[in-house]
Amino acid sequence: MSSPRPVQPPSLIAPERLEALDQLLDGLDATSLGFIAGYVTARARTPVASAEPVARASPQRRVTVLYASQTGNGRRLAEKLGRQAEDAGVPARVLSTADYPVRELSTEQVLILFISTHGDGDPPDDARGLLDFLTSRRAPRLDQLAYGVFALGDSSYPKFCETGRVVDARLAELGARKLLVRAEADGEPQSVASDWLADALAKCRSELGTDAATTRPLRLVTNPPSLPTPDAPLEVEVLANQPITGRGATREVRHIELALPAGALTYQPGDSLGVWPHNPPETVSRIIALIGATGEETIGIGDRQLSLSAWLSNEREITRLTRPFLEAHARRSGTPSLLAALQPGQTERLRMLLTTMQVVDVLSEHPANWAPQELVEALRPLSPRLYSIASSQASVGDEVHLTVAVLDEPRNGIVRPGAASGFLARDAVEGERVRVYVEPNIRFRLPRDHQQDVIMIGPGTGVAPFRSFVQERSQHSGAGRSWLFFGARHFDSEFLYQIEWQEHLKRGHLTRMDVAFSRDQDNKIYVQHRLLERASEVWRWLNGGAAVYVCGDAEFMAPDVHSALRTIVATQSNRSEAQAEEYLSEMVSAKRYLRDVY
Repeated sequence: MSSPRPVQPPSLIAPERLEALDQLLDGLDATSLGFIAGYVTARARTPVASAEPVARASPQRRVTVLYASQTGNGRRLAEKLGRQAEDAGVPARVLSTADYPVRELSTEQVLILFISTHGDGDPPDDARGLLDFLTSRRAPRLDQLAYGVFALGDSSYPKFCETGRVVDARLAELGARKLLVRAEADGEPQSVASDWLADALAKCRSELGTDAATTRPLRLVTNPPSLPTPDAPLEVEVLANQPITGRGATREVRHIELALPAGALTYQPGDSLGVWPHNPPETVSRIIALIGATGEETIGIGDRQLSLSAWLSNEREITRLTRPFLEAHARRSGTPSLLAALQPGQTERLRMLLTTMQVVDVLSEHPANWAPQELVEALRPLSPRLYSIASSQASVGDEVHLTVAVLDEPRNGIVRPGAASGFLARDAVEGERVRVYVEPNIRFRLPRDHQQDVIMIGPGTGVAPFRSFVQERSQHSGAGRSWLFFGARHFDSEFLYQIEWQEHLKRGHLTRMDVAFSRDQDNKIYVQHRLLERASEVWRWLNGGAAVYVCGDAEFMAPDVHSALRTIVATQSNRSEAQAEEYLSEMVSAKRYLRDVY
């Protein structure tokens, strides 16, 4: 929900300026608001007449730092570079690629991009506009531009950091000069980022001709608010943890409620909660046995000394197989099938290995000699998992709710739990404590105008943020219409939050709900089919200004829903497929078509 704003006397600030200020501040998280508060305080305490002259480059000579981030890592790195630039007196601005005016590329002097790859080679939704522009015939020559690309990705996918590589190559093709060698970070990027950021700052200063000796840095925040972050999470108590699927469900789904200390953590509908897991004990034990260890061996990495068991339980990724580990294991084992999958042109074969096997499977099915120290060094650091928040703070107060599908895929008759879902299902019982933080998702917010209609499409656990949306709008009288499309395999066992939806429909908080249970009849019916069945009414809502939200599976559901929406626009408004696609692109630009897919 929006942060409360102080009421100013009309004589101090003109109403139109207050309205403009509200628009600028809307949607910012607490960290950003604290930064702005510190900046305003610094401005207020500095007499204009006695201000020291500050040597600065001309307004046109600045660093533009862009980020396109799916999990928040890219945003945090971009903001860090922005703060470092300010401290060094280097003019800089930090923007999401979604908010960047692409026409300004032709006049940029220095551009630093932090850009992630979503899934297997896909760009984040925020970056699609920039990528479309860069790869189109409209893209200008960029001979005046010096740039650097920091690519973020997940090496459990074959096309690791693909988006960053594409952007890097395209900027060079357009004539831009590479200021920095492209960085590629896997999972937790801090180990790669430190030196790269220092190099980036030094080269940006040199490029702009900024003289640190004559530049007085402006410290904008003297006491920034202490908020939970991935590196400093908040410990919270579990209030409730219960299954919300029935007997016969294809996958167990649990509803989890966590207590928040008053004022310690705030969130808005659409945000995600980062959860730090512990790896499954049974998987840890199997790995230790497979390498012939005891688990008590002391492993030293940097200045940390932990037992092998502690490293594998709390510090290393063991439920997600990555390409670097697979390459290292293939060399040790000499397994022809693994070596073959790593060859050029074997993307699908590699993808199958990375998506169906865990570290324990590789060790058991393709034995090789691993010393405990070498194994820990070869594994990627454990990362937090993000879950869409399933509650509105305006409705539940100092609580946060999650909807968690429990991953427990068997292989060779052995169940292999997921890291976070297994931890939450196994250990997050009432009274226990969990380490969490909020990951703001400003690209998946409800409309500022509560009277605007919304269409929400969320099969399975993709319905989680829409529970928060409906709760939030129930707190505002006169809210616009809302239409929910929900899908699952079976009505009897997998209709998540069924009673709640019925109550919202009864009270008018939810205008309409359409459901698709794919396995309850011979022909499979999905949410995209329900959309097409309601094409004429869906179009009336779209044409009337409704915003569309999609949450859930990125590989199949999201493209199928997009195709259905394109067909609806084309058939109901007599547009061609290309024109319908352009209409949807305009909706994206207007923030009326928003997706949170994974």
